[in-house]
Amino acid sequence: MTTPKQRTFQAYTGANGGVNKSTFLKAAALSGIIASAWIAYINLAPNGTDVNLSLGRTALSDDPFSVRYDNCIVGAGLSGSVIAENYARLLGQTSLIIEKRDHIGGNCFDYIDDDTGIRVSLYGAHLFHTKHERVWDYVQRFTEWVPYEHKVLGLVNGKYVPIPVTIDTVNALFDLNIQSTEEMDEWLKNEQIIPVDKDGNPREPENSEEVALMRVGQRLYDLIFKPYTKKQWDKYPVELGPEVLSRIPVRNNHDGRYFSDPHQALPKNGYTAIFEKMLSDPKITVLTSTDFFEVRDKLQCNRLYYTGPIDTYFSDLGWPKLEYRSLSFERVVQKDTPGYFQPASVINHPQAQNIDGEDVDFTRIVEYKHLLNQTSDHTIYFIERSTDEGDPYYPVPNQENQDLFQKYKEMAEQEEGVSFVGRLANYKYFNMDDAILNALELFDKDTAAMFDNNAEESSVVESE
Repeated sequence: MTTPKQRTFQAYTGANGGVNKSTFLKAAALSGIIASAWIAYINLAPNGTDVNLSLGRTALSDDPFSVRYDNCIVGAGLSGSVIAENYARLLGQTSLIIEKRDHIGGNCFDYIDDDTGIRVSLYGAHLFHTKHERVWDYVQRFTEWVPYEHKVLGLVNGKYVPIPVTIDTVNALFDLNIQSTEEMDEWLKNEQIIPVDKDGNPREPENSEEVALMRVGQRLYDLIFKPYTKKQWDKYPVELGPEVLSRIPVRNNHDGRYFSDPHQALPKNGYTAIFEKMLSDPKITVLTSTDFFEVRDKLQCNRLYYTGPIDTYFSDLGWPKLEYRSLSFERVVQKDTPGYFQPASVINHPQAQNIDGEDVDFTRIVEYKHLLNQTSDHTIYFIERSTDEGDPYYPVPNQENQDLFQKYKEMAEQEEGVSFVGRLANYKYFNMDDAILNALELFDKDTAAMFDNNAEESSVVESE
């Protein structure tokens, strides 16, 4: 007797199960079957040729909750996948990953758009960059990387200007002719407003408005930072902690790169392929389209790793929820466009109105055709809006939320056998490399004793 998930899978692939890898993975996502069944497939067809999936169906019929795992991991994004991959590769341990969405990869998930043949990201552009050699070495395991230095333009007063602020930004907006870093430093010095204490002594900024004024002054703050922050967070910078705008660099030269890290690149075959490889070990089982809180009583595992929102984990306490911002993505396909819709992959729209006085309720437009020099007779772009509804993306960093998070964190520290990992569990914004490093370091911490024991056992064997 087949289960509903198996029936969905069979209906998509055909009664006899003759499919290739692409069809298999799409069927798996639609039906919510365990991704580890793909292992049975690749064992049958290591070259990716079409085969009958009879053995794979045997794997699909297994009840993942009838097995005891070394680790259960909530979330198949970066944090959960790094944890599972390291346990499998370094310690030979088994992991069951429970993923609420119908795919692996978390917010990094990308795919080839059917209408244009262009690779796009489902949850917004992801640009990999890092200064951490350990992270850079780690990601080399899973794909070939193409060097790429990201540049962003902002449409301000009808002009496309570099974001972050550079000499060229200032020259364009204020009709200046600054030529050198010394001239730019002098201009910034005359614009900057340094926060002071009651005695008139310089002090550290207490909110993001003070950060922006201290770095760029009132004019650029009013043109770019204040309106963009309001659209992004539905709060003015004065209502947010200093860390929000501290992340945005200001340059005293012509360097228009958005990041300055030594390693900047894009995966040649996209991000989803990275996760497929990370999770391909037979010791890793992935269950998609499954809510952890609906199956938690069925789980058999020695340790739990939780990557979801920390307040959701402790919802039974009845405490207030932490505040997050979400994103919506309006997909637009423009047919018969061999060129581009806009002059860069990402155009920020910081102002609330354009030069014609029309309201601009979106924060940016992303055109993926620019990335990896993709070619198509058409183009596709996504209009991004920041919202309160939807999946949690960005923790809202103000003192009230931080105080509440500390209460949740204290509860998390008392949870025996549970580790909280990733941006949602830590209520902290992580770039991709930060998320990977956070997971690697947590793995180090949680397994230090295991490696010590292995070393001691090896030493005893050698002495004998």
